[in-house]
Amino acid sequence: MKAIFWGTRGSLPAPLSAKAVEAKIVNALVKGAHASLDTVEKARAFCTETLSFAEGRTYGGNTACVQIEIGGPDYLLCDLGTGVREFSLSALAKHGPGKPQTYHVLVSHVHWDHIMGFPFFVPAFIPGNRIKLYSCHPHLERAIRGQNREPCFPVEFETLSASIEFVTLEPAKRYDIAGASVTCFEQLHGNDSFGYRIEAGGKSVVYSTDAEHKPENAAEMERAAAFFANADLVIFDAMYSLAESISVKEDWGHSSNVLGVELCQTACAKQLCLFHHEPVNDDARIDAILAETIRFEEITRTGTALKVCAAYDGMVIAL
Repeated sequence: MKAIFWGTRGSLPAPLSAKAVEAKIVNALVKGAHASLDTVEKARAFCTETLSFAEGRTYGGNTACVQIEIGGPDYLLCDLGTGVREFSLSALAKHGPGKPQTYHVLVSHVHWDHIMGFPFFVPAFIPGNRIKLYSCHPHLERAIRGQNREPCFPVEFETLSASIEFVTLEPAKRYDIAGASVTCFEQLHGNDSFGYRIEAGGKSVVYSTDAEHKPENAAEMERAAAFFANADLVIFDAMYSLAESISVKEDWGHSSNVLGVELCQTACAKQLCLFHHEPVNDDARIDAILAETIRFEEITRTGTALKVCAAYDGMVIAL
């Protein structure tokens, strides 16, 4: 099983500005001034071994889209943020337009950042493709159709060439989707959001974005920990700091890196991936949050170590 991240930002896309790119280049040139970087191989090694992630690369700016690869013939995706365009171009490059494919998409909720990539989802334009959109939201179809409609978008939904089906799921019920066992989990978020536990081949991934966890609500925390139990990977909404999530941004529908660690430790999960990054946080800030999270896990650890990472566009986690 693999998790492939095509979009990792929350709320809205956050592409690098020209000034931000320039700042990275200037910093790298200064740091590498005496390193004799006269070949591509030396320069690449310098970027990966000497520069921090924020200095040499970027977490990316696309909104939520994660591919779960389980080895079957069909594709399985979580959410349709702007990252789905990059995914669809990759799939098209792999198969070409002439070989029909089936795409299964688990939609957490219908806020724009999680569905705004669908109008640019190339497989939807290709005859013979099958696209199945799953959600616990009864209004998923209305939301998706509403995007592909004038005056907002020039291509009407009815003109899309692929076969598109909407499937309404029930929380806590187990489903067989794309060869995986999938269970839905209701989460606290404006207009509701749903997490997914995906199990296949003895491995499990929990996709839990746009969820607010309140530490004073012991029953809710226990319920979430039970859903995360023994997961090999938890993709977790860590948009805010703990201080923000319990003060100025309380009831905004998102969680923190600290609560992600606590829930995963309680659940005996193996790996926590910080996800749905705050769009105002630049790469250096996300680097700092990751370092703080790793340190917090170390000082609160009572058993087996919890592996912690921060998602970036293009990241692949093999389980």
